Amino acid sequence: MIVGLVIACEVAFWVLLAAGLTFRYGLRMPRTGLALLLCEPLLEVVLFVVTAIDLKNGARPDWRHGLAAVYIGFTVGLGHSTIKWADARAAHRFAGGPPPVKPPRYGRARAVHEWKVAARWILASLVALALLQSAIWYVGSAGDTGSLRQWQLRMLWLIGINVIIAGSYTFFPKRER
Repeated sequence: MIVGLVIACEVAFWVLLAAGLTFRYGLRMPRTGLALLLCEPLLEVVLFVVTAIDLKNGARPDWRHGLAAVYIGFTVGLGHSTIKWADARAAHRFAGGPPPVKPPRYGRARAVHEWKVAARWILASLVALALLQSAIWYVGSAGDTGSLRQWQLRMLWLIGINVIIAGSYTFFPKRER
C-alpha cells in the first residue's frame, strides 16, 4: 500500500504541476494556477500520515516506509526548485517571459551553482534522515528497524557524493577555453 501511495504522490505531483502551469499560463488564471501549485505539499502530508498510521497499526517497518520518508525528503529539498524550473520554462514558452537562465559553465560561478544544487540534495537527505530516525524512535526497540537504518546509510552516501561533486568544482574549476 505504501509503495502505491508513493507512486500516486509522484504522479499527482506532476499532474498538479502541469495543471497549475496550464491554468497559470494557458488559461490566464494565475490565482487558480497558484492554488494548484500550493496543493503540492498536501501530497506529502497525506503520505506522512498514512505511513505513520501504518506503523502505528503494527506494520513491520521495512523498505517501503523508508522509501516514503526518502520521497518526502526529496520533495521538501527538490520540489520547490523543480516547480521554479518548470515555471520559468512555461512562462517563457507560453507567456512571453524571458528565456530561462542557464547555469554558469566556468569558474567560481559554476562552483557556487554546484554548491547550491548540492545544498538542495543535502537538505533532501537531511529531511529523509530525520524522518527515518523519527520512524525508528516511533517503532522503538520492539521492531526491526534495520531496513530504515539502511536507508539512512544511503542518505549519508548521497550527502557525501554531493559534497564531492560540488567540492570538485571548487578545487578543480572548469576554465574557459
